[in-house]
Amino acid sequence: MSRIRFVTAQSLFEAFPEASQDIDAKPTDQHPMVFVRHLTSQGELKDAVAFCAYLLPRREAVWWACGCARALVGDIPKSRAVYLLAAEAWVYDPSDERRQAALDLGKQGDSNDPLTWVALAAGWSGGALASFEQFTLQVPPFMTARATRIAVVLCAHYLKPEERSARLKACIAEAVKLAETGL
Repeated sequence: MSRIRFVTAQSLFEAFPEASQDIDAKPTDQHPMVFVRHLTSQGELKDAVAFCAYLLPRREAVWWACGCARALVGDIPKSRAVYLLAAEAWVYDPSDERRQAALDLGKQGDSNDPLTWVALAAGWSGGALASFEQFTLQVPPFMTARATRIAVVLCAHYLKPEERSARLKACIAEAVKLAETGL
């Protein structure tokens, strides 16, 4: 079953104005799948990654980030695997308890580590960002997409430059598949 929530690329940008901060390409009236395939074919891979991060529903976006991390990072030491495992646990059981556990880990992680951003993608999937005496600050809807984009882009830096394009294209193809079929 298709998980595509937008009729056009433009409608995605309208739903997520923050996407224009992460995507240099101008939105069009093309179907989102046509738009992302065009970006990919033109070698605009960072834009395609960002577009996919916003296109996917939050759970699928986190799952995609987890898959990209496993495919691109290589051997993950136990000390860093905890971030990935927390995000995967949230995908399997998207409870607030698991989301909070991923968020707590992500907040403690190294901001240069893509696995930290994978945990933050899960942690920022909803619920409270912070609570104060008078009010609770909810997680803004774009935060999972932003963390997913950062995670995937940082994962690509683990690759040799000559491998990067082909491997990122494979990750983008997986995002397209998730968008079209869901988990």
